Amino acid sequence: MRREMPLLLVVVGLLLAGCRTGRGPTTPAEVGLNTRDLVDPVAQKESEDLNPPDQLAVMAERLRNERKQKLGEQAKNEGGIATRRPDRNILCLSGGGSFGAYTAGVLNGWTERGDRPQFDVVTGISTGALIAPFAFLGPEYDDHLKQLYTAVESRDLYVLRPIRALLGEAFTDNSRMAARVDAAISPAVTAAIAAAHCSGRRLYVGTTEEEGKQFVTWDVGAIAARNAPGDRELIVKVLLGSSAPPGFFPAAKIGVTVDGVCHVERHVDGGVMASLFFRPPYVPPEERSDVAARDLAGANVYVIVAGKLYADPEVIRPWSLSQASKSVSTLIYAQTRGDLQRLYTVCLLTGMDYYVTAIPPGYPAPTSSTEFKRDVMVSMYEEGKRVVKSATPWRTLPPGVGPGEITLARAGTVLTQQQRGPAQPVHPAPSLLRPRPPVSDRGAIPVPALPFDTVPVK
Repeated sequence: MRREMPLLLVVVGLLLAGCRTGRGPTTPAEVGLNTRDLVDPVAQKESEDLNPPDQLAVMAERLRNERKQKLGEQAKNEGGIATRRPDRNILCLSGGGSFGAYTAGVLNGWTERGDRPQFDVVTGISTGALIAPFAFLGPEYDDHLKQLYTAVESRDLYVLRPIRALLGEAFTDNSRMAARVDAAISPAVTAAIAAAHCSGRRLYVGTTEEEGKQFVTWDVGAIAARNAPGDRELIVKVLLGSSAPPGFFPAAKIGVTVDGVCHVERHVDGGVMASLFFRPPYVPPEERSDVAARDLAGANVYVIVAGKLYADPEVIRPWSLSQASKSVSTLIYAQTRGDLQRLYTVCLLTGMDYYVTAIPPGYPAPTSSTEFKRDVMVSMYEEGKRVVKSATPWRTLPPGVGPGEITLARAGTVLTQQQRGPAQPVHPAPSLLRPRPPVSDRGAIPVPALPFDTVPVK
């Protein structure tokens, strides 16, 4: 049998080589083509002529300005305060795993630019949930954010347990991450959140209640301000739940009382239900009947997307798990764009101003957000700082109307290559010798590393 093994290996090798050379034409991505630039010129022109993105943008801005004027007149005509409230600033932070390094860079670069406002409302999901408390508390926590995304590796956050996952609920043990989050939300940080809440500002985090499949918005400031026993620990559980991709990290178990009976809910990544969410500024109860007090016209809505708006082209290996994983990732990118388009519509109807930033298309971002590599995250952090300090840090239109963002239209299979937007890198398929965890590109979430470097890592 031993003598036959070398011959068997040679035969198998020849068969594999034969299969490789005879499998037919390559895919466009395999030869480095950006598949978004492969167009049917006639069909594409007809589609864009009938649905011109530049005209849609002009019409949208006209609608926004008309709405602002109408709402302002309505507020004055219906009584109440004669002038609008001072500028209000709402910050929405998306999920995105290690791509949150870009978010941290944007916030810190914004501080360095000198015009970062104090936010009346901060909302966060997933990695955005872990950044949100520090963005909410202001620039004095910028060093925390920098360390958060430039001083951790995957091994500092979780340990893969693939065998245990067959019988358990998660592929990883995230106890290291849990210890870091617990240290991050210290009594001092909790007290600072409570003080900001009492001043009228609001901090919200989104989770998914797993059994009911419902999105839950947690008023973190209200929990901190209550200051009852166990409330700090509840905030920690909410943050861990919001940043727990189902199957990759275990769900956060949160005790609740229903009509006097104790139960335990399971909360997982808020990104299962939404990539980001909006909440309006707080209005005291005694002012809520005043139309002008509730008027949102002129408020600024800032959205920082931890990732790109459109995924880079990537060679997909014809394996079922790989295809399933990448399809889930595609759905998440589409969900993010849908959430941004919906928020843009809300801004048009209410007269709010809309600002979005995301990792630029041409930036060579990694294909997986579940891997935390210090050098890669430092690069994304610096890219965030560069973008926010540039001449045009924000886009004011939703996805789908920018260069190269119009849906591809085809009437046949004879195509030509035309650059439709900014150049994008094309990623090769992952190596067979270095498999990636079977999760989507918006998976595991980084956590703060300061001031908790003293947390023991076993």
